[in-house]
Amino acid sequence: MAQHRILVPLDFTPVSSTAVNHALAVGKAFQSEIHLLHIVAKKDSFSEARIRLEAFAAEHLSDFEGVVKTTVRIGNLFDDIDDVSVEMDANLVMMGTHGIKGMQFITGGRALKIVRECSVPFIISQSRPIRETGYDDIVVPLDLHQDTKQKLAVVAEMAKYFKGRVHIISPAEEDEFLQNQLRRNVEFASDYFEERKIECTTKISGQAGASFVKDVIRYAASIEADLISIMNFHEKSLMGILGATYQQQIITNEAEIPVMVLNPFETRVIRQTPFSF
Repeated sequence: MAQHRILVPLDFTPVSSTAVNHALAVGKAFQSEIHLLHIVAKKDSFSEARIRLEAFAAEHLSDFEGVVKTTVRIGNLFDDIDDVSVEMDANLVMMGTHGIKGMQFITGGRALKIVRECSVPFIISQSRPIRETGYDDIVVPLDLHQDTKQKLAVVAEMAKYFKGRVHIISPAEEDEFLQNQLRRNVEFASDYFEERKIECTTKISGQAGASFVKDVIRYAASIEADLISIMNFHEKSLMGILGATYQQQIITNEAEIPVMVLNPFETRVIRQTPFSF
């Protein structure tokens, strides 16, 4: 069985520490290695950063029974996360963001490029801590795009290990042909989870387009969801069509629900191993 690895970019802010706590919960479930990454801009900051990162790991990850590794890299946050994730063969990146006021950390052309071009799934968290029970309730927006089915294996593995529930929500469609296509997608997803003995609910939103994005957030907040899973950072998808504003709206939702972002790449997103992401 391949070793499961989680990469956590760390800048020592409270939100990045929260991302570490999310990584610990997931790491315990998946028996992962956890790799903390701190990036400095200049060589003369390297030694001090390494000491600080090792001290952080000793203080905050001392109870973690798995392997913990630390890496300090000279470079740029927006350019190097994907490179490091590929080098270490990561299965997941856990990253903190500062919400709507601090979205330059994750948005802007260069920052979104991290998520768009990375073949590794991301979980992006804000300041809300992970519950002791982990990701109990996972909301899965499901649209007409074929690629959205790719995320089902990742969501199923997460729900399985946390003994959680999956909640599928789909947009309204007026066209009868599109209604039928969407219904088949939802039935496929529902059957997929039920075959794996994962509790699953389905909901058809009364909204479409940009309003559907808002409804996803409202619905996730109403059921106190622990995670929203989207596969929407490419031009042909729902979020790609709606633009970066709605990508930000999902990621910076006011309920601070973490968002798992998957890209429709064939490599490393879905593996034929027990740990499928």
